[in-house]
Amino acid sequence: MNELNRRTFVAGLTAGVAALAAGSKANAQLVYRHSEWKAEDFNRLVNTPAHVRQVYDVTGIEHGLFLNAIKNSLNGLQFGFDVPASQIQIIAALHGPANTINYDDYIWSKYKIGEWLKVEDPKTGNAAERNIFYRSKADKDLHYASEDPNDENSLYQDTSVEALQSRGVKFLSCHTALEEQARALVGRLKLSSSPEDVVKDFMAHKLPGVLIVPSMVASLALLQNRGHYAYMRS
Repeated sequence: MNELNRRTFVAGLTAGVAALAAGSKANAQLVYRHSEWKAEDFNRLVNTPAHVRQVYDVTGIEHGLFLNAIKNSLNGLQFGFDVPASQIQIIAALHGPANTINYDDYIWSKYKIGEWLKVEDPKTGNAAERNIFYRSKADKDLHYASEDPNDENSLYQDTSVEALQSRGVKFLSCHTALEEQARALVGRLKLSSSPEDVVKDFMAHKLPGVLIVPSMVASLALLQNRGHYAYMRS
């Protein structure tokens, strides 16, 4: 996480402390229990039969550079080491500011995510009011002009979340980070909504295919220890 993102994020969390104190503690869900999430989906990832398993631990948005790193991993394994695509499982474990990449344009616009985390929309030059990391530049059916992995217009050079998901990458969102971010946003934007209302709003607008896990640091431990995933810090 770069220093700007870190300072911005920490400042937001500090501003959210008052909101947490003012909110109803009875409604707070700081701990996500086993029965409340899709644990079976996570267990399938842990126990995947894929020959190559890799998890990227991502906290900083850093202009989405981690997405390019994941693309390079996929291409290096598939084309350089001749590992079948079906035998590669890569997970993007997003928490901290990067957690917001798991949510759609509605969330980015309503909660001014681009302004908060200093993410600029290349189309406007202003703070992003949409999730600039999600959509592929290809059409809605992900039809590409070329199948040559060396061609920038192919799937293999597309670093969007949508394209990487189509290649089997699984994106995880951290519930603990979401709770913290909701409190920060209530304070930052002076919202009348409770932090838990904001959390529910986010969860209703997660990107397709994203799995929300209780705690990313706990998930990483299980992926490494039980699933034998190679750990990558990005």
